[in-house]
Amino acid sequence: MMPLSMMQTGETNAIKKVGGKEKTRRFLEGLGFVVGSEVTVVSKLQGNVIVNVKDARIAISQEMANRIMV
Repeated sequence: MMPLSMMQTGETNAIKKVGGKEKTRRFLEGLGFVVGSEVTVVSKLQGNVIVNVKDARIAISQEMANRIMV
């Protein structure tokens, strides 16, 4: 298990855990970051990570990406 921020561009993995405070977890789950769903890293730009999750392209900060374990 590793943080989403450690994945390479083009790599796909299943989400195993979403960490952080309750408010943060609810926010990420609302974006589609739920346990068991597939996530693919599209690119990494200036500390942000752009991912495909549930047929949507989403940009999240490096800090948020560190809370999502794959």
